[in-house]
Amino acid sequence: MAALEVAESLCCTASPCTTDGHWFPGHAGSCTLAIYGSRLHLPQMDCYVIHEVYDGDFSQEQFEAELDAALEHQYRHIVIEPARLGDETARWISVGNCLHRTTIVTGAVCLLSPLGLPPNCAYYVGLPAGAVSVACAALYGVSWQSDPCCHYQVDYSGRELALLPPGTLRTSSPVVLVRRENTQRKRLHNVIALTALAYCVQKLFELCTD
Repeated sequence: MAALEVAESLCCTASPCTTDGHWFPGHAGSCTLAIYGSRLHLPQMDCYVIHEVYDGDFSQEQFEAELDAALEHQYRHIVIEPARLGDETARWISVGNCLHRTTIVTGAVCLLSPLGLPPNCAYYVGLPAGAVSVACAALYGVSWQSDPCCHYQVDYSGRELALLPPGTLRTSSPVVLVRRENTQRKRLHNVIALTALAYCVQKLFELCTD
């Protein structure tokens, strides 16, 4: 099993440092920015490992630049060793998942309330639920839907780590991202939110014209 080690150093004098489209402030003297990562070619997985290698004051920016590049490259698996970056990424994905589920659940409540509740009660349940669904969908669309992270989920089972060769990782608790196909998920999300919006607009119009 072959591993390709990538080590890139960028030096600058009184000018910004840049890598993969990310700019970092320069200093009056000089600065060095290094990126260390491994792309693993395994029979069952296409994996990129962001190693926890600290080099100067720009380590966190290095890790973020590596993650952005790996996400854009669409690796099947991304292993994040730096604890801070891994925790932030896992939380970001978790919040996006929460917004997605809230959109679907509250949208379903909004659309099903007229079927199971009296008309007067349906207004008080359906309209707030629809408003929450639309708000969550809008927030998700602005902040998450165009983010490459939305194509990934965190693997908490540890099965993906078991596929890595011994000695690949330098930490015992990395965050593992697995790329998932989410076209149908997005479609369901958008259809429910738009239908809930149409329902709310119709009911508000009825209330205003009564």
